[in-house]
Amino acid sequence: MRQLPFTQGELTLMHEAGRERSWRRGEALLSEGSSPDDVILIGAGLVKVVRQSPNGYTSVLAVRGPGELLGELSCLDGRPRSASAVAMQHVTGVSVLAGRFLRLLEEHGGLALAVLRTVAGRLRDADRRRADQGAYAAGVRVARVLVELAVSHGVPVPVPAGALAVVVTQKDLAGAAGTSRESVVRILRDLHEEGLVTTVRGRLLVTDPDGLARWGSG
Repeated sequence: MRQLPFTQGELTLMHEAGRERSWRRGEALLSEGSSPDDVILIGAGLVKVVRQSPNGYTSVLAVRGPGELLGELSCLDGRPRSASAVAMQHVTGVSVLAGRFLRLLEEHGGLALAVLRTVAGRLRDADRRRADQGAYAAGVRVARVLVELAVSHGVPVPVPAGALAVVVTQKDLAGAAGTSRESVVRILRDLHEEGLVTTVRGRLLVTDPDGLARWGSG
């Protein structure tokens, strides 16, 4: 599982500076083009970061979970939001006003460094995804997205042993992998035949995370 980007002390600082909020599934936490009024620290639930292209295609840029920030880049440079953040399930979190967040960074060097590391990591991830788009076939890209989701946000289930439940729709998986929903349906069928993924009670399960990682190694 992923390592949280902030220490408990840093999380406490942001909790004390903000106010508790909640969002329903499908509700936007942040909207593309809006002003950077606040930063959101996710407490529970998953959020997809999406961007709409002029032709209507929705790209899923990332999935964020508990302990992660939303909207920090726009807060830092004062420019409008570059993407929207939409709740994938019921989400709770803390909203910290932009001015207060910037003061926290000025007053607490450890928090500022943690935010800087988070931003650097996300830039590296974005560069890797762009490289993957041109270097690998759709099947490999889908497998890589599933592995990333399973490792970062997967929920262990008792049966089958070692499987991880992943919260993602076929449409969102297509948007994250840069392919069509029809391609995702075919790829998931292939992965199911390989014993790497399955669907149980409407949930997508990665039944063999290591095997899926090997399959997606290109």
